[in-house]
Amino acid sequence: MKKILFVCTGNTCRSCMAEGLFNSAVSADNMLAGKFSGSSAGLAAFEGDTASSFAVQVLSDEWGIDISSHRARKISREDITGSDLILTMTQGHRKALAEAYPEAADKIFTLKEYVMDLGKNAGSGRFADSLDILDPYGMPLNVYRECAREIKNAVDILIEKLKKEELG
Repeated sequence: MKKILFVCTGNTCRSCMAEGLFNSAVSADNMLAGKFSGSSAGLAAFEGDTASSFAVQVLSDEWGIDISSHRARKISREDITGSDLILTMTQGHRKALAEAYPEAADKIFTLKEYVMDLGKNAGSGRFADSLDILDPYGMPLNVYRECAREIKNAVDILIEKLKKEELG
């Protein structure tokens, strides 16, 4: 099984929403179910923190996905070595991980750059504004909703990309 790790700062908002959205999409897809699993971690997570109540609410309200049992965890070397692909929420996260784990730099991307194959699509498409998914922490519910939709958009493209790769 191929493992995809989603990374943000505290592992209570963006990366756990990405994990929930990804695992839900994979389990619903006959081609990918059982072949991929998603997990998440944070660069500065406080072990055991719960997912943000707004993150839980948005995923439940919008897509019926329950991440209420999520517990934050700080990224570890085992996460890096055990993941086939590492997708960060910002360029800063990507840079920090690539510097800390240079041996894994070739499998670390921002979520947006990975789904857009940015070598040829830079500056175009629906993510042209930024490669970063901004942190909704401490913001109102509508900001979490916008953030979750942005992540969902990227995860949907990721699912299609993985399906194409599976087909060869």
